[in-house]
Amino acid sequence: MITILDRYIIRNFLGTLFFMLLLLIAVFVIIDIQSHYQEFSENGFSVLDTLKLYYPFYVIWAVNVFASILVFISVIYFTSRMANNTEIVAITSSGTSFFRFSRPYFIVGIMIALGSFMTNHFLLPWANIKKNEFNVKILTGNKKDAYMANQNISAQISPTEYIFVNSYNRQMKRGTGFLYQKFNEKRILLHELRSAEIYWSEEDNTYVLGNYYEKEMSSNGNIESLKNGSTLKKHFNFTPDELLPEAFVAETMNTPELREFIKKEKMRGANNVNIYLNELHQRTSSSVAVVILTFLALSLSSTKKRGGLGINLAIGISCAFLYIFSFQALQVFSSKGILPSWFAVWLPNIIFGIITLVLYVKRAYA
Repeated sequence: MITILDRYIIRNFLGTLFFMLLLLIAVFVIIDIQSHYQEFSENGFSVLDTLKLYYPFYVIWAVNVFASILVFISVIYFTSRMANNTEIVAITSSGTSFFRFSRPYFIVGIMIALGSFMTNHFLLPWANIKKNEFNVKILTGNKKDAYMANQNISAQISPTEYIFVNSYNRQMKRGTGFLYQKFNEKRILLHELRSAEIYWSEEDNTYVLGNYYEKEMSSNGNIESLKNGSTLKKHFNFTPDELLPEAFVAETMNTPELREFIKKEKMRGANNVNIYLNELHQRTSSSVAVVILTFLALSLSSTKKRGGLGINLAIGISCAFLYIFSFQALQVFSSKGILPSWFAVWLPNIIFGIITLVLYVKRAYA
């Protein structure tokens, strides 16, 4: 049953959080417009255009990335005010236990965590697609040249299959100097396919090879057949986007798509799988962090302190900085293969979860 006290705390919680969100959005959008105004103008976009085509998706990204920290600071702010006004003392002195007092915090924390969870796994990838598409449109100068430049491809697409392309243009989806090789378990070449040109046909999801040369080998290395011709349509179990993924490809996939992508990357022996695993694990861990940081903020700010709101905010901002720093640092270690991805992503939550539990129980029985 929701009581007057519950409604009062929930209203304060959500009201403070909403104010923090508006403040964050305003600051982020203004700073981003100022830093990218020249790029917008050079590509024919007015500020009004960007507010329609880009910033709605940018805001979804920014709010979700900083959701747990915003919740943390919001709880510290309004709970500290309640403590300074001796409201919490009055509530607990009237017979309400600290556990009961915490219930509305738990309700709102769970609601926000569930919203963050669904956003991370399904809505945010869609928003990132729109955001990144616009980012590509406003690339200028060296950034645009680097993105549009031809690239070479050297990839293992399975434990026994390899692909090489001397020069590939991601915009035109064309390449030159193509080579495909397949080996057996003893590393003996079984199949080799070369072509002067390669082109991705989106109509039937096949590769079109120009001026090709194909060689079939037996298990003992003898040539069994030779073929050549001007044009060959070939189906491979990968698309150009999978073969040459964008730098932030993981953030544009919903979770089922990302799991399938990681499975394929593992199968072809990619050495950067941990980057994608980090993205997968943090979609859930960041949602859990909302609940952990809600109760950590409650435990830190529910007692009246000398220095009042200021000291609580200082402690809170320090904790938030420490959490963000540890989270980012551990992900770097994971991306380099030093730590398992799940361990790196979940360790900050485990550490802060233990600290929160100790502080919460200590406060409840104080």
